[in-house]
Amino acid sequence: MRMIVPPVAHRREIDRNLAEFFRGHRAAHFNRAVSSICKYFKLRRPRVEWFEYIDWGKTAGRTYEDGRIHLVHPENWKRGRIYFSERKWIQMIYHELGHFMLWSDPERKADLFSRRMITGLKVRNRRAASRTRGRTGISSTRRSASRLRKRRPRIASARKSRRATRVASRRSTTRKSRRVA
Repeated sequence: MRMIVPPVAHRREIDRNLAEFFRGHRAAHFNRAVSSICKYFKLRRPRVEWFEYIDWGKTAGRTYEDGRIHLVHPENWKRGRIYFSERKWIQMIYHELGHFMLWSDPERKADLFSRRMITGLKVRNRRAASRTRGRTGISSTRRSASRLRKRRPRIASARKSRRATRVASRRSTTRKSRRVA
């Protein structure tokens, strides 16, 4: 099954609105972003409720079966978190919207939706784009897989057998020397 996401131009606009909301805390930016996602997928808007923290700061967002989404407001996002960047907050929003849209097999599909929404948003320069295009493809993955096969480590049992023979030879020499004495 292939997951459908909005075109890059729409995703950039959605991303820009979410970033503006993170920086300025104007509800209109967030509403525009969520509305454009819902219009594209022909869904009703989820009921979003803002919190200072959810689950004692462990959770950033939570989606419920009835369509409610509880989110940590960007003003409170930086409190008590290791990773508190704007990007992480936006990815969390995409993740929770993924839960809202794709309720079956929720965690895997929400992660996939979040990744697909972010893919292709940055505008790369031509030189970097041409380099990555040349490296992708089936042949390159086959080449890297064959390289991994060639780099197998030495078999540990061979080293043990050499060591065992040395130890055995030492034992036999010490036994001989005891017999002589």
